[in-house]
Amino acid sequence: VHPGAGRAGGTLVNALVHHMERTGGTLSSVGAPLRPGIVHRLDKDTSGVLVVAKTDQAYASLASQFKEHTSSRKYVALVWGSVKDDEGIIDLAIGRDVAHRKKISTRTRKSRKAVTGYKVLRRYTRFTLLELNLGTGRTHQIRVHLTAIRHPVVGDQTYGKRPVPPILSKPLADALTGTKRQCLHAKMLGFTHPSTGKRMKFSAPPPEDMAGLIRILDEEEGALGLNNDKAHAR
Repeated sequence: VHPGAGRAGGTLVNALVHHMERTGGTLSSVGAPLRPGIVHRLDKDTSGVLVVAKTDQAYASLASQFKEHTSSRKYVALVWGSVKDDEGIIDLAIGRDVAHRKKISTRTRKSRKAVTGYKVLRRYTRFTLLELNLGTGRTHQIRVHLTAIRHPVVGDQTYGKRPVPPILSKPLADALTGTKRQCLHAKMLGFTHPSTGKRMKFSAPPPEDMAGLIRILDEEEGALGLNNDKAHAR
């Protein structure tokens, strides 16, 4: 989302600053120079909807909504394995891993409360498609929580790297091999407009890499009746 250690360019902030310079617009000064207007973030390689503040007034309002959890966020994730319950809540405190300081985990000396709700959208033989909502907004929260319950996000090279099972069909195996990021997508973001007070929601469908993988699973297993029709109908 923004420049950081080892990455000076090629970020959303770089693109927004360039756009504003070209069009004469502005970004909130809060967080400048590295994070102007950045109210919240998505993990690197997580796709989806994100809001950025153009004024300090908008930043203050949006930041307050995220802090008070009055904003709403929904994600979709394709995970390994068959999730047992149709819906549930993962309530596991997380923090810096005791052995790997660059990773977040439940094995930590300094934990922070983290809550993730989930609902099954579709079931496959070896995968589950989930909808998730955040009760808290910790770093890597969804990915760490899903790994903790032994259903890591497909394609997650940090928390859930798994070999492609040789039993899979060639189209599915090729799609999995070609997946270069975690199959996690922020599909909906809702908040109250800082100026008008109107409640707004924005959504975006998963990009083709993730959508294509789900499409192959639907094509291969839909005819076998392996999808959870009740969950799918939701």
